Formats: sequence, C-alpha cells, structure tokens
Amino acid sequence: MRKWWLRLSLRARLLLIGLLGVATALAVGSVALYGVLNVVTLRTLDNSASATASEVATLVDSGKLPDPIPVTGDHVVQVVDSSGRVVSASVNADRLSSLLSPDELSSAVSGTHPEVPGSRVGRDSTLRTTAIRAGSADTPRTVVVAYGFEDIKDSQRVLRWTLLATYPLLLLVLGLIASRVIAAALRPVEELRSAAERISGAGQDTRLPVPESRDEIHDLALTLNSMLDRLGAARAQQRAFVADAAHELRSPLASMLTQLDVAEHLGEGTEATQDLRTEVVRMNGLVESLLVLARLDRDASSETTVAATLAPLVLAAVRRQDGAVTVQTDVPDLAVLAPRDHVRRVLDNLLDNAIRHARSAVDVSASAAEGGVRLIVDDDGAGIAPADRDRVFDRFTRLDEARDRDAGGSGLGLAIVRELVQRDGGVVELDAARRGGLRVIVTWPSADPV
Repeated sequence: MRKWWLRLSLRARLLLIGLLGVATALAVGSVALYGVLNVVTLRTLDNSASATASEVATLVDSGKLPDPIPVTGDHVVQVVDSSGRVVSASVNADRLSSLLSPDELSSAVSGTHPEVPGSRVGRDSTLRTTAIRAGSADTPRTVVVAYGFEDIKDSQRVLRWTLLATYPLLLLVLGLIASRVIAAALRPVEELRSAAERISGAGQDTRLPVPESRDEIHDLALTLNSMLDRLGAARAQQRAFVADAAHELRSPLASMLTQLDVAEHLGEGTEATQDLRTEVVRMNGLVESLLVLARLDRDASSETTVAATLAPLVLAAVRRQDGAVTVQTDVPDLAVLAPRDHVRRVLDNLLDNAIRHARSAVDVSASAAEGGVRLIVDDDGAGIAPADRDRVFDRFTRLDEARDRDAGGSGLGLAIVRELVQRDGGVVELDAARRGGLRVIVTWPSADPV
C-alpha cells in the first residue's frame, strides 16, 4: 500500500486526500441531515397529535366530550375507558374496537409512539399514535390520537435516494474543481521544475522563475536562485582558473618548442630532444583544448551562426594531419548552419582521434539527411564497446585501449566535439564502423534551402 501511494504524483495524492475528506464530510453531513429532518418532522407531527389529545382530554375532564369528536386534519381520535371500550371517537375512527391493544396502549401512555397498521381503521398507510390520560380517578379515560405518516415515509425515501444519487455526482464535480485548483497551485512548481531542467550550467544568467505570490513556493524560488548564484560564482572561479592556467602555460610551452626547433636546426637534436618535443607538442595540444573548453563554458551563447561549406573544411583538415594513415573523403558541397571555427575544430578533433586509433585507413563522408547534414568518420581501429560510447564524451576520459596506444591524446577531443556540435543545434552519435572500428556520426542543421 505504501509503495502504491508513493508511486502516485503529488497532484494525485493531494486530490485523493481532498476527495477522501470531502467524501467523509458529505457522508456524515448527509446522514446527519437525513436524521435531523426525520426527527424534526416526526416531532412536529407528534406535538400536533399531543396538542389534539390535550384538547380532547380537556373536554373529557370538563364533561363536555361530544360524540362524535370533531377533529381537523388527518387525525384519528378515540377515547377509551379503563376496560379498553371505546367511549367516543371521531367520524374516521372505529367506534367498536380500540385502535390499540392493551400493551400498545400502555406503551403509548408511557410516552412512546407505537406504529400500528392502518387497516384497523380501514386505511392503507401505517398510523403513528399518541395517548394521554384523562378523566377522574373514578372514571379514567385514555385519549388516543393517531395520524398517517405514509407521506412522510415517501418524503424520507425520496430524500434518501436523492442523497445517494447526488453523492457521487457531487464528489465528481468537487473532484474536477479540486483538480483544477491543485493544478493551478502546483503550476509554479512545474514552472520551477521545467526551468531547472533547462539549466545546463553553461549560462551564468539562467535563473528560475519567481512567482508573484508571497508564499512558500516564492521563498523556494528565491532560495534556489541564491544557490544558483553561489554555484555560478564557484563555476566562474573554476573557469577563470583553467583559462588563466592554460594561458600562462602557453608562453613557456611556445618557448620550449622554439628552443627545440633551434637545437634541431643547429644539429644539436638527439633522441631525447625528439621525445621531449613530442611531449611538449602534446602538452601544447592539451593547453589549447583547455582554453577551448574554458571559452565554451564562459560563453553562454554560441557565436553568430552562419553557413559553413563542409567540403573545403574537410579537405583542409585532412591536409593538416600528419599522413600516418590513408584518409579517403567523399564530401559533396553541403552547407551547415554552424560557425566555421566550430566546424574546423570538430573536423580536426575527429580526424585526429580517428587517425590515432586507426590501423590503416580513415573514411570521411557526408550527405544530406532530413533537413540536416550528416558527417560520418569511420576508422578501422579497435572501436568502442557500446557500454562505453556515452562516457567517452566526458572530459579527460580515455579507455584502456586508448591509454595503451595513445601518442598524444588528452581525453578532451570528443568532449569538445560534443560541446561544439550541441551548441550549434546538432547531434553526435557513436556506432560500429563497417571495417570493425569506430563510426562517429555528426548531424548539423542544414543551411541549404529545402
């Protein structure tokens, strides 16, 4: 039961609690209404019968009892002696036999109101009786007044069925109203949730909407925005540190590369200097990647999006590679909606990654697809297992195979690719290549008219 309850949404739980409370209140109120109306109606009729009985008793006590007894309304009146014989009666009463048996008469005199069949006086409805003592001690009399209350029972029956019929309808109406009210009350919470889901962490000015109402949700939004301010300040400090550290490292790395170039030019290069040059180049690439990520984290919005032609950018990227493996291209003249610098860096990172892990060849192709441009980079390397294809986009993530064969990778290439492509409205996917290696599929929005 508890698990079922916890699986319900907050809106459903509030609605069920409210309906349960309303249903209980309506049930108690309906029963109370029915009972009160029943008691009040019968008490009113009993008081009327008692008033009639008192008037007849006054006539008995004064010795002026007429025969027949004049009555008004639907009352049936009998006056009986101590032996149960009828002394006088109204015209609608039996003048030969008492309406009540001795036990019923005794019960009526004690204050109860026995109900007897109306057939005793030729009626179809049940009669409710009232009796009081009258007369002297020598000639005691009992005044019996009866009235039919079949109409009352019919009214009670109609009221009972009306309450039973309107109960579920009223619950349904109240449930619909409660649902709308709860939805309106929880709308600010849903707006907070939607806004929080859209926050990616890249923008510093993204804030949650603050409702105008001065309630707990308003205070929650203010508190969450204050938390976002603190987190934004911490992220800004981290980005500033990465950018400053990477910027400061560029100068000594450039100086080291220059000194190595001079040493090799003067013929002073050795195997050690070659190894050192490789490591310096690797560090320089790492610093450049850190600077790129720092700029991406700092800039909340992308650069102005313009059309970039893919074919010349692919050819230029291929020429920038060291030619360790064969790169085959099949890229038609297609334009994508992305900054040229973004596309250039994506191509450089993809080709660098593919060439580093390929055994002998890399294939680059592009085609138009459903309003976009799809770029495919295949290599014939070891590939990536499906379970690892998502986490390789995390920063500084390198798989064991990459660590064994890596000759300069930093674990930032694919992370930068995804950041740039997603910022330009594209998608990056990994799959198995036809040659058994890795296939990287990049889809940009197309700049060509449809």
